[in-house]
Amino acid sequence: MIKVSVMYPNTPGARFDHAYYRDKHMPLVAARMGAQLKSYTVDKGLAGGTPDAPPTYVAMCHLFCDSVESFNAGFGPHAKEILGDIANYTDLQPQIQISEVVKG
Repeated sequence: MIKVSVMYPNTPGARFDHAYYRDKHMPLVAARMGAQLKSYTVDKGLAGGTPDAPPTYVAMCHLFCDSVESFNAGFGPHAKEILGDIANYTDLQPQIQISEVVKG
């Protein structure tokens, strides 16, 4: 299993609409990816490594798929629509990492 992490850096003055991300964007991703997407999570940053530190990321999501190939099969055909929706909730540039889940 793989995990695709999409992380939005906590940048002063940046715009991020958490409600839109949670209630519209991520359901759009799930609907377009269909059975290729096993599950997903949505995180809202609260704090950094110490109690007074701001979160490193204002938000992130994690998409779980069987393989990189299954992610590409689900996301690829809809990439233009999904990526085009980003402007509706943020002006941040997401950082992406694909990881192998070694224990879940």
